[in-house]
Amino acid sequence: MLRSLLPTRDGMAGWLKRLWHPAYLGLTPAALLAWLWFGAEGAIILLVATLPIALATKADARPEIRATAPDEQEPRDALSGLVLRARAEQALHTVLTHAATTGKSTACLVLVLDDARLIVERHGQAAHDQAIRRVAERLLVTMRQHDTVARLEGDRFALALGPMRRADLETLIQIAARAQAAVQEPMSIDAMTLYVSCSIGFCLPGRIAEPTGAALLTAAELAADDAWRNGPSAIRAFSQEIAAHAEHRQSLRDQIEFALDNGQIIAHFQPQLSTDTGEVSGFEALARWKHPERGLLPPGEFLPALTSSGLAARLGEVILFQALNALRAWHRAGYRVPNVAVNFCREELRNPKLVEKLKWELDRFDLAPARLTIEILETVVAETENDMVVRNIAALASLGCGIDLDDFGTGHASITSIRRFTVSRLKIDRSFVTRVDCDPTQQRMVAAILSMAEQLSLETLAEGVETVGEHAMLAQLGCGHVQGYAIARPMPFEETIAWLERHRSKLEATPNLGRRTG
Repeated sequence: MLRSLLPTRDGMAGWLKRLWHPAYLGLTPAALLAWLWFGAEGAIILLVATLPIALATKADARPEIRATAPDEQEPRDALSGLVLRARAEQALHTVLTHAATTGKSTACLVLVLDDARLIVERHGQAAHDQAIRRVAERLLVTMRQHDTVARLEGDRFALALGPMRRADLETLIQIAARAQAAVQEPMSIDAMTLYVSCSIGFCLPGRIAEPTGAALLTAAELAADDAWRNGPSAIRAFSQEIAAHAEHRQSLRDQIEFALDNGQIIAHFQPQLSTDTGEVSGFEALARWKHPERGLLPPGEFLPALTSSGLAARLGEVILFQALNALRAWHRAGYRVPNVAVNFCREELRNPKLVEKLKWELDRFDLAPARLTIEILETVVAETENDMVVRNIAALASLGCGIDLDDFGTGHASITSIRRFTVSRLKIDRSFVTRVDCDPTQQRMVAAILSMAEQLSLETLAEGVETVGEHAMLAQLGCGHVQGYAIARPMPFEETIAWLERHRSKLEATPNLGRRTG
């Protein structure tokens, strides 16, 4: 019987080779026992009889695709120690590639910290970095062993799910909620307690046209962007509607970037007058988009997209250049314009090289610092605790630049913050100016603001003055400067020379508009 089970002489070599097959090696313990109990013949009979079963079992078994632990040598994020984008894409792609064989799927989540910028402003960069490390640690503990947690650009993390039998909307929402709960636990950092929230976007493989890891991660990022804009703590699933909106925003961003680089974004200048003398006390430079198809666009139609695209600082550079160039041109044309005001956004004010940059620009145009007024929104003063912003504004004031607090009355800035930010003039918001000539409540509000400004030795400027009556009442109440449609609408530089000439002639022909005394 044994002889009939053995291979022929010609097939012996091949049969011996097969003894090293993993299926044989797996039977080694059983073969040793058979040898002890039944001798050599018993061991050979066991191997010959059970090998086909072992081979068949191994052939039928479906390979399980695991998101294996990353190689220690692969690139990692220096701050968090997490793997990077490429590893997340690879983990997702591996599962997608074998999905038809394994019957298992995957999904991708992208997590964005909602208030990371505020952590930097209030507590500094070191606290922000500690928070990033804590978030990374919590995500690693929260997710499964076969999942991949990666650090993306900025304050983002990717969660690439390992092979799972059920990847549907309900499951993903539960996973997202679990990740949010882990991140939002209070953090104790340097004797401070920080509260961090996050928004999450996710994507299921069935919602993308191309079944690749890169496509799945990109779609999850788009969903995360949408969640972040609707946050804090929002959760969004990727959809074609989100993709269409993202494509529109990207198109608009490309258009704005082209407009900035090709002279379509231009400064329009609105004059400011002294209520004592009626003379021009300055101009404010305001951005306008000279769109080739839609005509002249006000800032309300493009500033939100521009800001969200990270182009606010670039806009500031363009407007500053045009404003300083205009000052030099008015001087050469023989018109006295004491200063020009330029709006500075939060991103510009955070720049540690801002003062150095402005010094260079002023020297370039041979202008004294007093010729430039920096306008900052009251919301920036009321909400920021960033030491760099405070230092920059203080340094610009020391340099000799004027500091205007714009939209005063809308952002709840305290007297302490006004003094802390070295403000030199309050711009009274138009909401207090409207109908001030005929509404006693408006008059009392403006009078209170003017009284406070006088006590703090601050100048005042009312914006949004649209009627002669408002102009006259503001002068009577003691407001130092006015700006608005009653004086002139914002105009391109080419029209300012003619306006200045008309205004000069008007002043020479009429008495000064001064304050009523006695």
